[in-house]
Amino acid sequence: MNAVPSDSWHEANQRYLVAALAAVRAALEQHAHSRQNPPEPGEQGEQTRTVQEAAGSMSAPPALETLCAVFGLTPFERDLLLMCAGVEMDSTFAALCAAAHGDPRRAHSTFGLALAALPGAHWSAIPPAAPLRYWRLVEVGTGDVLTTSPLRIDERVLHYLAGVTHLDERLQGLVEPVSAPAELPPSHRTLVHKITTLWSRTGGELVVPTIQLCGDEDAGKREVAAASSAALGLRLHAIRAADIPAAVVERETLTRLWEREAVLSGSALLLDCEDSESSVDLPPALSFVERLHSVLIVTGREPLRARERPLVRLDVDKPSVTEQRDLWQKVLVPLSQELNGQIEGLAAQFNLGVQQIRAASTEALAGLTHRREEVPASSILWEACRAQARPRLEGLAEWIDPVAGWDDLVLPEPQRQILRNIAAHFRQRARVYEAWGFAAKGARGLGISALFSGASGTGKTMAAEVLANELQLDLYRIDLSQVVSKYIGETEKNLRRVFDAAEGGGAILLFDEADALFGKRSEVRDSHDRYANIEVSYLLQRMEAYRGLAVLTSNMKNALDPAFMRRIRFVVQFPFPDAEQRAEIWRRVFPASTPTEGLDASRLARLNVTGGNIRNIALGAAFLAADAGEPVRMVHLLHAARGEYAKLEKPLTEAEMGSWT
Repeated sequence: MNAVPSDSWHEANQRYLVAALAAVRAALEQHAHSRQNPPEPGEQGEQTRTVQEAAGSMSAPPALETLCAVFGLTPFERDLLLMCAGVEMDSTFAALCAAAHGDPRRAHSTFGLALAALPGAHWSAIPPAAPLRYWRLVEVGTGDVLTTSPLRIDERVLHYLAGVTHLDERLQGLVEPVSAPAELPPSHRTLVHKITTLWSRTGGELVVPTIQLCGDEDAGKREVAAASSAALGLRLHAIRAADIPAAVVERETLTRLWEREAVLSGSALLLDCEDSESSVDLPPALSFVERLHSVLIVTGREPLRARERPLVRLDVDKPSVTEQRDLWQKVLVPLSQELNGQIEGLAAQFNLGVQQIRAASTEALAGLTHRREEVPASSILWEACRAQARPRLEGLAEWIDPVAGWDDLVLPEPQRQILRNIAAHFRQRARVYEAWGFAAKGARGLGISALFSGASGTGKTMAAEVLANELQLDLYRIDLSQVVSKYIGETEKNLRRVFDAAEGGGAILLFDEADALFGKRSEVRDSHDRYANIEVSYLLQRMEAYRGLAVLTSNMKNALDPAFMRRIRFVVQFPFPDAEQRAEIWRRVFPASTPTEGLDASRLARLNVTGGNIRNIALGAAFLAADAGEPVRMVHLLHAARGEYAKLEKPLTEAEMGSWT
C-alpha cells in the first residue's frame, strides 16, 4: 500500500472537515428525500473510509477530533456540531434543513432534526450541563420548544474547526498576550526549571498546580511565567484582577470562556494581582481562582490565600548584583571603552530588573547621538537609570529638586566633614560590602542612615539636597501626615510602600520631623502601645536593610528612641549660626543675577536668626525692591526683617537693627 503524501496540516484539516461534513450531509439528504429507502449497502462505509483517509494524511490530529476528545463529545454530539457548522460553511446545508423540516423558513439546525436524522441520537446531548452547551460550543436560539429552537455553532469554535486561530472576541480587551523573553538571568531560569518540574510531575497524566509568583520584580514575574509556559508549548495570556467581574453570572461566563480558550489555543493564564492586594478586586479574583480549572499563574506582591485551591508560592526578585552587572556589560558593548569600568557603580547603586536595564541602555544609547561633546556617556547613562528607577510615591512623599551645592551650605567644618563622610560611605558601598567581604559577614547594619538634628532653619534640608546633588540621586521628603495612620497595621504598610518603591534607585529618603514617627517606644499598657512599638521596630528593620540613604531630621534629638539612635550611622548636629556664619550666609543668599546696592553683610549678621529666616528676609526684600523698580538695598531688608520677626513673634532689637538707613 502506497504511503499517503503528507500535506500541510491546514490543507489536510480542510479535507478532513469537508469529508466529515459530507457524511452529515448524506444523513440529512437521506432523512429529507429518502425516508422510505434505506441507504445503499456500503454507502456509509465508503464515507467513513473517506474521513479516515483524510485523517491519515495529517501530521497532527484534525481540529474536530481534538475538540471531541478534549470536551468528551459522543459521536452524536460530534455530528450535531458538524450539522451546525455545515449551515455556516455550506449553503446546501440550509436548504437540506429546510427540506427536512418541510418548511422553507426553517433553514437552520434544530435538536429535533438532529434526533431524527443523525445516527446514535440521545436526549442527554442538549441539557445545559452537557458539553455542547456547558462549553458554549453551540447556542440555543429563541423558541417556544427546545427541540424546534434554532441551534447555532459558536463563532470561535467554527473558526477553530476550520484551522483558524484567534482570540475569542469576548475575551479581547480583558486578556492580553505575554511574549516569552529571549533571555533570562540565571536566577530566573532556575525558577522556570522549578515551575516546569512542578508542572511535569505525572502520575499517568500531566499535573499542573497553580503557581503564585511573589516578590518585587513585576516585569520579571511575567517573563518567568511566559518562559515556563513556552517550555510546555503553551501560549501565555494575562488578565488583571481588577477586570474580573464582580457579578457571579458574568464571572462564571468568563471562567468557562477562558477554559475553552485555553484548550482551543493551548494557553496558560496569568492573573495579575500586583495592584490589588488591598482593594475590592480580590474577592472576585479569589472566586475566579477557585473556579478555574486550567493552567494558572498568579502574580502579586503579597500571597493570595485561596481556601480550596492549593497555590505553590515562588519569589521572583530582581537579578543579583552580579547578574545585573553581566547584563549591563552585554547591553552596553558599544560604550564599553568610554565607560571604562563604571558599570560596577551602576550595578551597586541601581537595583533594576532586566527590562529596566534594557530600557535604560536604549535611552542612553539614543541620547548619545544628540549629546553635547562635554557630556560624558556615564552621566547620560546614570540619568537614564535614575529615570527607570524613579519610585512611585504619589501621596506619600514629595520629590525635591536638589539644586543646592556645597557652596550654598554654611556649616562649621566638623559638620561639613561628616557630610563628606556620608557621601564617601555611599559611593564606596559596593567595594566595602562586596569586594572587601563585609556583606558576607551579615546583612544587618548595611543600610546607611543619618540624623540631622538642630533648630528649624539651620540647614538640615539643604544638607540633604547637597548630598543628593553630590551623589546624583533623587530626594524625597516623606509626608508623615500620609504615612502615619491611626489604623492598626496601616503605618507599616505605608512605610513598606515607601521603602519598596525607593529601593530600586537607592533614592535619598528625608523624614522631616522624624521624632513624630520614630519616638521612644513606651511601656506596653494597651494594644495601642503595643502596635506603636511594632511600628518603630518595623522601621528599624527597614532602615537597616535599605540600600539607599535615609536621612532623619529632628528638632528634638532626645525624643528619638535609643535603640533607633544605636542603628543610625551618622549624627550631624546643626548649630544655630554665629555672627560669622550669618555674615557668610548673607554673602551667598542673593543669586548673582539679583541687582543689589549698598548691602553690608556684617551689619546684616546682627540679625539673630537662622539661615532659613535669612533666606525668607532676602526673598521678601527682593520682592519689595522689584516692586519699587530698585536694586535690593538695606532699607528693603529692614522692612522684610520686620515682617519675618513679626511672624516669629520676636522683637527686632535696636542692637540688631542698628543704623541701616
